[in-house]
Amino acid sequence: MPKSVCVYVGASTSAAEYDGWPSCVLGGRAGRLRRARRNESYERQGQAGNMLDTILSALLPMVFTFLLGFVAARRHDFGSKDASTLNRMVLLYAVPMALFAGTVTTSRAALSRDIPLVIALCVGIIGLYGVVFLLCRVAFHMQVSTSALAALTASAPAVPFVGPAVLGDLFGGLSAIPIAIASLVINLTVVPVTILLLTFDSTGRDPRENSPIPREGEHPATSPRSSASVFAAKLAETIKEPIVWAPVLAFIVVLTGFRIPQLLLHPLSLLGQASGGVALFACGIVLAAGKIKANWYVLFFVFLKNIVQPALVLGGLRWVGYGNPIVSEAVLTTAIPTMPIVIMLALQHRIAQTEAASAVFLSVMGSMITMGGFIALTR
Repeated sequence: MPKSVCVYVGASTSAAEYDGWPSCVLGGRAGRLRRARRNESYERQGQAGNMLDTILSALLPMVFTFLLGFVAARRHDFGSKDASTLNRMVLLYAVPMALFAGTVTTSRAALSRDIPLVIALCVGIIGLYGVVFLLCRVAFHMQVSTSALAALTASAPAVPFVGPAVLGDLFGGLSAIPIAIASLVINLTVVPVTILLLTFDSTGRDPRENSPIPREGEHPATSPRSSASVFAAKLAETIKEPIVWAPVLAFIVVLTGFRIPQLLLHPLSLLGQASGGVALFACGIVLAAGKIKANWYVLFFVFLKNIVQPALVLGGLRWVGYGNPIVSEAVLTTAIPTMPIVIMLALQHRIAQTEAASAVFLSVMGSMITMGGFIALTR
């Protein structure tokens, strides 16, 4: 029987860690390393597949409901008047119930424990809203109402609608904290401000005709006292909106520490769960009456929402020195596509309806790619 020969590897070997090991032993170790690398490759492929499943499972229902409303309008089952009726139901009943039920389940301890996440989402949402609003007014010379809708489109992620599906699969039970914080930030700040600006801008139109108020360079003859009274009246009108006072009331309940029994919250969530689907269905009806407007304004605001906002949050938190899980929670929360409430407000106030519907549709479709990229960057 021939004897097996083990040849020793000398110092000239490029793998310095194997210097002095026999080649037969080296072959065994190299084989194990190859198998380990292969297993890591399979694991990465599996993670990529799970990531794709997570994104599709959260966003495909939105796309399907959107297209279903489009097809229903094309078949003349629904018309533009039906979209307004559906929108009224959502704004007066479904969304306020969903916001109240979702907000009161947040604990005061969770808010105080995640102060960095609260600050990051406040800056990322409120800060971008203010910047986009000023940009639209100063650079693009848009009306106040259109600027408010554009700012909401670029800054408000659809966390109450898509958050549980996307963030729930990624973070499990911990997803309740970023969902609750982002919903509070959006529903207590940018949404009421947008409604106030939309309502206040309507004072610039003559009720007997459809002409806009004097723009740059023109000064209507209005006394400061009358302007203050008009503002106070419009502010009171805004506060009376259920979509404004419902989350405020729920936030007060959270601050007091009072816990509402789940038995009372469950009936509210039943209709509230329909708000996102009905809004997207109405969006499809609006688009069927016109065309998808992919002009540079719409594309610019979608780009701000899907790419710029989460990228700024990612860069800012990394620069300050934070890591996961705060970075991943904040970035992926802001990477969620824009809120369907943009469509509801556009329909209610009859402002840029086709543009709002197009922006929401393009944001949802584009987020299938952009969210995947930000998930990969924050893993």
